[in-house]
Amino acid sequence: MSRATPDFDPASVDVEGFLRDLRALRTEIDASVSEADHSHLRRIERWGRAATVLGLATCWLMPNPLSAVGLSLGRSTRWLLMHHVGHRGYDRVPGAPVERTSKGFARGGRRYLDWLDWMLPEAWVFEHNVLHHSHTGEDADPDLLERNAEGTLRSPERPLALRYLQLGLLAITWRASYYAPETLASLRRKRRPDSPLTREEWREVLLRGYAPYAAWNFVLLPALFLPLGAWAGFSALCNSLMAEVLTNLHTFLVVGPNHTGEDLYRFDSAPEGKGERYVQQVIGSANYRTGGDLNDYLHLWLNYQIEHHLFPDLSMLQYQRVQPKVRALCEKYGIPYVQESVWTRARKMVDIVVGKSSMRRLARREEASAPGPIPDVA
Repeated sequence: MSRATPDFDPASVDVEGFLRDLRALRTEIDASVSEADHSHLRRIERWGRAATVLGLATCWLMPNPLSAVGLSLGRSTRWLLMHHVGHRGYDRVPGAPVERTSKGFARGGRRYLDWLDWMLPEAWVFEHNVLHHSHTGEDADPDLLERNAEGTLRSPERPLALRYLQLGLLAITWRASYYAPETLASLRRKRRPDSPLTREEWREVLLRGYAPYAAWNFVLLPALFLPLGAWAGFSALCNSLMAEVLTNLHTFLVVGPNHTGEDLYRFDSAPEGKGERYVQQVIGSANYRTGGDLNDYLHLWLNYQIEHHLFPDLSMLQYQRVQPKVRALCEKYGIPYVQESVWTRARKMVDIVVGKSSMRRLARREEASAPGPIPDVA
C-alpha cells in the first residue's frame, strides 16, 4: 500500500487516456450488474438487522457493551444502506424493489423504516451527493475538514490539549451537532452555508430531525421495557445512549479521514473537463484496507472512497470487483493512489484538524501558468 502522495505534476498525466480507460471500465461494470448485487445488499442488511436484534434482546438486562455494540452496528448499517442506495447504487440492479432504490429508500414515511437519523434524508442527499461529490476538495465542498476547522480547531491561539478535547467531543456527537444542521442549511440555501442557521432553520432541524430520532431511541425504546421494571427501562436507555456514542465514533472514524491528510490535495480552482475532475477525485481521496465482506462491512464500505468518487452509483459488490482495476489504472497513468489502514488515516486527519499539519494545495490555474518557477503545490 502506498504510504503517501508523492509530489507529481498533474500536467504530466494523460488525462484523455485516463478518461477513456475509465469509460471503458464503466462499460465493463455496467455489463456485469446482476441480481447478485441485490442478493449481496440483502445479506449485508441482514447483518445489520441481526445486530439490532441482539442489541434489543439484551438491552434490558443491564447496561452492557454487547447490547450497545449491537444497537450501534444496526444504526451504522442503516447509514451504510442510505449511502449506497441513496447514491443510486441499486437503481439499475435487476430484482431490486423500489424501496431499495434512490426513488423509494427513506422517502416520505419510509424514513422511519429505512433511515431514521438526526438529519433529513433529502438534506443529506443534497449536501453529500450533490455538493460534496461535485466539489470534492474545493472551497465549495461543505465537508472540507481543513477549511471547516480554520479559526477554531486549527487556531494556534488555543491550547493543543483543548483542540484535542473539542475534536473528541465533536467525534461523539457529530451527526447531531454538525451534520444535521449542516445538511439542512445546504439544502435550504442550495450551496455551502457560510452563515449560522436562521431561527426557522433551527426549528426545522429540531422538529423534523432531532425530535423523531431522540423520541424513538431515548424515550419510546426504553419505555417498551418498562413493563419488565424500572431497571429494565433504565438499562435500555443507558445502552441506547452508549450505542449513540459508538455510532458517532464509528461513522466519524470512517467518514472523516476519507479526504483529509497531509498527503491529500485540496483544490483552489474547479477542474477543466471530466478527465481533470476524475484525477482530482483520486488525489483528493484515500482508501482504507479493502476486500472481504466483514472487513468492508466494518468500514461501512467507505474504504472504497477513490472508486466511489469515480463511480458514485455502484453497488457494494461492484466496488469490491472494480477496486484492483482502478488502482491498476492509476499506476498506469502515474496518478497517486493512497491506501492505508483506517487508523493511519485517522491519525493524519486528526493532525490536519488540530493544525499540526496541512493538506497539499493544487495551485490555481492562473498561478500555475504565470511566468517564473511557481510550484504546483503550496
